[in-house]
Amino acid sequence: MTKTENYIMNKRILKHGEDLLKIFPNTEERDPVKLCKKLFRLENKAHELSTQYCNGDIDYDNWLDLGDKILSKVAEILGEKESFVLLNIFINSDARGHALKMSEQFTEDKKIMSDWGGYGILAPDFRDL
Repeated sequence: MTKTENYIMNKRILKHGEDLLKIFPNTEERDPVKLCKKLFRLENKAHELSTQYCNGDIDYDNWLDLGDKILSKVAEILGEKESFVLLNIFINSDARGHALKMSEQFTEDKKIMSDWGGYGILAPDFRDL
């Protein structure tokens, strides 16, 4: 990665973190970059879980149980306990895309990165952009 590409990636991470802080004001981690890094670690775990599910390595019940543990950690990081918010954050079972997403109804009036389906992406991989 060139210095320019690294600079652009870091600016995108910073902006995404700042956008998340606006949406989730109760977040304990106030540093936008650290917030993104914490969520990205969980994104990787959730993506691996979805890959295992898609490959038939785990069944649906295991996928749900393990996914709930990841989502609990996400909620803790975001400082969210409201059921409305938690119902709108989910793990995508399709391993071809981002794993941690927000419903399009929840993000429609918010400035946040989204996929083609309109789902908000909680922890994008900025190395791919």
